[in-house]
Amino acid sequence: MTRNWIRLDNVNLHYSAVAFKERSLKAMLAGAFAAPNAKPVVHDIHALKNISVEIAPGERVGLLGHNGAGKSTFLKMVAGLYPISSGSRQVEGTVRSLFDLSLGFEPDATGRENILYRGLLLGQTPKFMRSVEEQIVAFADIGEFIDYPIKTYSAGMQVRLAFAISTMVGGDILLLDEVIGAGDVTFMRRAKARITKLIEASEILILATHDFDSLRDICDRVIVLHHGEVKFDGAAGAAIKEYGRLTGVNA
Repeated sequence: MTRNWIRLDNVNLHYSAVAFKERSLKAMLAGAFAAPNAKPVVHDIHALKNISVEIAPGERVGLLGHNGAGKSTFLKMVAGLYPISSGSRQVEGTVRSLFDLSLGFEPDATGRENILYRGLLLGQTPKFMRSVEEQIVAFADIGEFIDYPIKTYSAGMQVRLAFAISTMVGGDILLLDEVIGAGDVTFMRRAKARITKLIEASEILILATHDFDSLRDICDRVIVLHHGEVKFDGAAGAAIKEYGRLTGVNA
């Protein structure tokens, strides 16, 4: 059996301040005529700070923290979407992530065409995507809209189709960002059942959520992030208490 693992050693991740500066013509003109000492200094954002974590095969790990604590950034860093500024990131195994569900959709292309496009982004072959197309269409359950351009879809329909595509193939390492809400009760029941199967089939799970019940039920270990730092790493019950102490949330 393939041994899958994650090893993070003193990882730091910064967002460049350039990404947060105003780029409009109005802002540029205002800046040009402002006094030199009136321009605010925009510093890089230190999103993850000295993160050292090891996750072994079989572990179900939760991420808990306030909004902006770094949970989503942590997941995207593990997935390799965000480059680290320093330290070491080692990930062994096939990563499947469930976040940014709108990624890969071409608004002028039909739902069927987007099944292929998104599948290619997920690393699948055209042959494989054609073989599972009807299963995806049936699961998304958006009727005749599957042959209409994505730009005609409601937000909920887009999420349903994206979810159906993204969850068709599992991975050794599964990254989940919160619970996905899309559609009626029947669809959500099917979505929950599919996520459960993906979790069971994965060797490593990292789940970012504020749902204490999910953390207790699914995760045998919870990492508490606070302003980009690991403040606790241990059992779910103790982690929830520490989160409550740090944030003042009744846990």
